[in-house]
Amino acid sequence: MTRYAAPLTDIRFALFDVLGAGALFQRLPGLESATPDIIDAVLEEAAKFAEQVLAPINHSGDQEGCVLDKASASVTTPKGFKEAYATYVDGGWSTLTTPEKFGGQGLPETIGAIVKEFIDSANVSWGNFPMLSHGSVEALKAHGEPWQQDAFLKPITDGRWTGTMCLTEPHCGTDLGLLKTRAEPAADGSYRISGTKIFITAGEHDLTENIVHLVLARLPDAPPGVKGISLFIVPKFKVGKDGKLGERNALAVGSIEHKMGIKASVTCVMNFDGAEGWLIGAPNKGLNAMFTMMNTARLAVGVQGLGLIERAYQNALAYARDRLQMRALTGPKFPDKPADPLLVHPDVRRMLLTQKAFAEGGRVLALYAYMQHDIATHSADEAEAKRGDELVSFLTPIVKGLLTELAQESTYDAVQIFGGHGYIAETGVEQYARDARITTLYEGTTQIQANDLLGRKVLATGGAGLKHFLGEISAFCQQQSSTAALGEFVAPLAIVTREWSELTQELAKKAQANPDEVGAAAVDYLFYSGYVALAYFWARSVAAAETSTLPADFREAKRLTARFYYTRILPRIHAHGAAIRAGSDTLMAMSDVQFG
Repeated sequence: MTRYAAPLTDIRFALFDVLGAGALFQRLPGLESATPDIIDAVLEEAAKFAEQVLAPINHSGDQEGCVLDKASASVTTPKGFKEAYATYVDGGWSTLTTPEKFGGQGLPETIGAIVKEFIDSANVSWGNFPMLSHGSVEALKAHGEPWQQDAFLKPITDGRWTGTMCLTEPHCGTDLGLLKTRAEPAADGSYRISGTKIFITAGEHDLTENIVHLVLARLPDAPPGVKGISLFIVPKFKVGKDGKLGERNALAVGSIEHKMGIKASVTCVMNFDGAEGWLIGAPNKGLNAMFTMMNTARLAVGVQGLGLIERAYQNALAYARDRLQMRALTGPKFPDKPADPLLVHPDVRRMLLTQKAFAEGGRVLALYAYMQHDIATHSADEAEAKRGDELVSFLTPIVKGLLTELAQESTYDAVQIFGGHGYIAETGVEQYARDARITTLYEGTTQIQANDLLGRKVLATGGAGLKHFLGEISAFCQQQSSTAALGEFVAPLAIVTREWSELTQELAKKAQANPDEVGAAAVDYLFYSGYVALAYFWARSVAAAETSTLPADFREAKRLTARFYYTRILPRIHAHGAAIRAGSDTLMAMSDVQFG
């Protein structure tokens, strides 16, 4: 069975040595309590929870899955899930990052992201239950009326209730302008919600006493398309303005999905039949409120990808050390054994180093993005807050799109390293490949992330976040240009950064003449951007390792992994660049009939 140990040393290195989070939190109003000692204590306890409570029920939860009782329209989660959730709540984990005025601890979202990585590495299916609650909290914080925050936000923060996002319908996924769910005004100021939503994570379960659904629907006089969407709070059990629970609402789970992976995370068809709901935010402005939830969830799903990369790497490495298979090409490394371990073989090392480079580089990328979010929401400097917001907006589709795609590669490589043993359920490795697959799909597919990055975050808005990021990388390269220890990284980083800027300008010109150029280039542009971003954070990691007090082997491993990344992974951008410059003609030339 697979194992998991929270990578606390690497987390601390990324957070404090590479990114300087300790000093940042001390100067951001409201985050002063996040001292290194407090953060260390939080991470130590989070590691224990992930390793000792969640990891042991990951495989069994996958085997057991969730069970729907159609007669009572209730769902039972796998053995141990309810008890794990109670432990989570008792430990105060649900309150970690919510502001104190809403009953939370007010710690930085960056620290919440680290705890989330631990949870997702240990048990990504279980992690989906609190993840959706976090999105609900963010929406209620930003758009809820005071009574709604008291009645709904505080119980969700406490962990007594959980939240969901009810967006997708049977006939519309990403194109929310097609949704049909209706909201009829009632005399008491509430609304009656009717319609069917699908793919609703944690739509029904046995972990909490109430479930709060945030539902997109149309008012009777709503304009067509996305301009006519409103957002409503629709609880499983009715909630008065005094916060007291009432009778069962007119909504129920219709069925649960039988899925490829995350089988212990319940995914529901939810039917609303005149259910009582409350408008959150302004009428017909639900898309704005929805994106508050969605952007939170997209970063969180990127962390799911990161967590699965780390879990795949840990177990592939352990197996490669133990499994004896043939002799090294240069002669026996362990002559006292009948064969050498897999770790001696070059291609096994290629796969392991790829996983290691993605896990450790991706961790710095994700934490950097979350730190920009903390800056945007806490800085007293208006210009700094604006820059942070523009940076996290730009980086969100990269974190989500890149890290989830790299999770596919990393879990695939784990199965390859295990060989035939990776393909059977008993070892547990194939579960990670199945679990990882959904991360590129929900909260917007990779294609959606790519279109958001190139079409909206770069071209439509003038690329403010990209300009900040390019400027930061260029400044780093200039500052380190005379540092001999960084020469092998800084020189190529400066080149690819300049090429990234030039490629973006080329695309902008081509897109003005032909909008199809955006769709044709977007996914390759996302990978190109992501690989350059990882190169930057690997260079920063080497720079931090030069002055770190961590053991020499750890610091040297950073340099060696960065060297591998620069020589074996970063060159992938050349293929993506060639595909981008190939344009849309070869994609659009064939007629529908000619597809056969």
